Amino acid sequence: MKTVCVCNPPRTEPALVERLATLGVATAHEAYGRIGLMKPYMRPIYTGAEATGTAVTVLAQPGDNWMIHVAVEQCQPGDILVVGCTADNTDGMFGELLATSLKARGVVGLVIDAGVRDVKGLREMGFPVWSKAISAKGTVKATLGAVNVPIVCAGRVVEPGDVVIADEDGVVVIAKADAAEVAVKGEKRIADEAGKRAKLAAGTLGLDMYNMREPLAKAGLVYVDPDGRRIGHE
Repeated sequence: MKTVCVCNPPRTEPALVERLATLGVATAHEAYGRIGLMKPYMRPIYTGAEATGTAVTVLAQPGDNWMIHVAVEQCQPGDILVVGCTADNTDGMFGELLATSLKARGVVGLVIDAGVRDVKGLREMGFPVWSKAISAKGTVKATLGAVNVPIVCAGRVVEPGDVVIADEDGVVVIAKADAAEVAVKGEKRIADEAGKRAKLAAGTLGLDMYNMREPLAKAGLVYVDPDGRRIGHE
């Protein structure tokens, strides 16, 4: 592993980030061909958390938050810090003081495949975090890692400058090269869903809106009454 800090990597254009931010995780994931999701153990530390930004990546050693401090200097407004570890870890590698420093630089949130602490303080200051665990266990500053290199965080490869979308549904990562296409497809999904929502609210069944009855019958579904007599709902 190279112990480097890469300065000023290319970032996804802010206008694309803003468009992707309106989609939310579920829609962005669908628009991306159902790829890009981090593992579902990554959860927000408080209800209602949401953030979208460009990734500044950190590869840290377990139980060591030295490189997170290095990464703070590399952050710009609109970034989201993404931390992966070289080995499985749940120590509280991030807390209120680091969040204060990040917030001062315009960072919109943190995604960390390890533990965090100071949850009450983070909630009160409105700094959203998605983590593997919550743990009061402290860390050291002893071993180098890397900043702004490709990392794996919760099963997903993240490169610096990728778009990270996080909310109560989880975390999805959109590669820089794919951001424009996902934005277009996601906006189309939202427009289509508005029409479907109106039909469902008016009482239309999904069975009929999605033309499911014939395929269900072909698959062998049979409707019967409580006595087992076949009835004609097919």
